[in-house]
Amino acid sequence: METFDIKSLLEEEMVQELKALGLPAFRAKQIYEWLHVKLVTSYDEMTNIPKNLREILKEKCPITSLVQADALHSETDGTVKYLFRLKDDRVIESVLMKYHHGNSVCISSQVGCRMGCKFCASTIGGKERDLLPSEMLDQIYRIQFLSGERVSNIVVMGTGEPLDNYDNLIRFLHLITNDKGLNISARNITVSTCGIPAQIRAFAEEGLPITLALSLHAPNNEIRKQLMPVASQYSLKEVMEAFLYYYKKTGRRLTFEYSLVNGINDEEEHAKELSKLVKGINCHINLIPVNPIEERDYRKSDSKKIQNFKIILEKNRINVTIRREMGTDINAACGQLRKRFINQNSL
Repeated sequence: METFDIKSLLEEEMVQELKALGLPAFRAKQIYEWLHVKLVTSYDEMTNIPKNLREILKEKCPITSLVQADALHSETDGTVKYLFRLKDDRVIESVLMKYHHGNSVCISSQVGCRMGCKFCASTIGGKERDLLPSEMLDQIYRIQFLSGERVSNIVVMGTGEPLDNYDNLIRFLHLITNDKGLNISARNITVSTCGIPAQIRAFAEEGLPITLALSLHAPNNEIRKQLMPVASQYSLKEVMEAFLYYYKKTGRRLTFEYSLVNGINDEEEHAKELSKLVKGINCHINLIPVNPIEERDYRKSDSKKIQNFKIILEKNRINVTIRREMGTDINAACGQLRKRFINQNSL
């Protein structure tokens, strides 16, 4: 029997799909509110929907809902790392980070990742599949339900390359910012990309005031290719041109993510080269002390090097911060919990 993913539909689409089942528009509005405001996971919780209708809906349009497989709670800063099980038994990671300005959730956009960044545990094993819009949404919904606290900020910066799952990403963004759902401001959402020029330009045309973050990690193309295989396909020049196009179209200040890897990209000359690369751009650079992983021999820069790198950028009048390390006591770096879970369950 043919079914459809009801949680991935906007309200007007839901009206049309349920109309084909002979249901009036007001039922779609009721169901939409149950799914996207009250965040229920089953039709049985929809008390104003007749029981016989609930049974039909269960067959025709099952609800996508993630199941918590594990959770690690940081004793140092309140960060919680969740491992969620999908319907096909694959697992994904999401992280709740608590700041004074509100709760931020980092979500995954794919199961695994094919970008191959050398310092990231998410890429080990490659990409298994894209996440549906409903599976991206439900990471936020489950965390808000489990924590009992409102989520105000979202970063699509977990496992996966968001722009490699473009159509599902755009639908997710329209759903999460919809005023009939959680209504999270687009200005409170950041999407991170390794740099796919054509998709960056397409994203600029969507009319969404999303903050775009480029995983830069190097001041030149040669070092970038050493750390990020995607740089062999798209030159830094191409990526930067597309990134600046995004700024021109949206007016949103650009963010550069720069993971500092000891002896690779953290020297004084690298800071000076990076300063020249971004000179005159309305941007913010986020310096990230790299999280070591077992399968790679890359190591974190020492604190003195990190501070010196920051000082050089500041002397060149560049807005820069060192990312606060959160959840270090629970290995909250991207991909680590999922990898451990898979290894343990494959024994």
